[in-house]
Amino acid sequence: MATLSKRATIYFDPVLHKTLRLKAVETSRSLSELVNDAVKEALAEDAEDLAAFDERSKEPLISYVDMVKRLKKDGRI
Repeated sequence: MATLSKRATIYFDPVLHKTLRLKAVETSRSLSELVNDAVKEALAEDAEDLAAFDERSKEPLISYVDMVKRLKKDGRI
């Protein structure tokens, strides 16, 4: 079964476009593959960040001033 693709117009900075074209040639991959992989990676990174935020949402808040005091006390600054 073939994967259905959606078409989109994306405008790249000329230098970035040239770089992508060169990478596509060197890796024997299409521009679409490179861009799709980069977008998937960025979205996966966002999902990891959101999971980390969820994990830490129940941690107590600390003010900036208190954090600086703690870092000084611990000898980190």
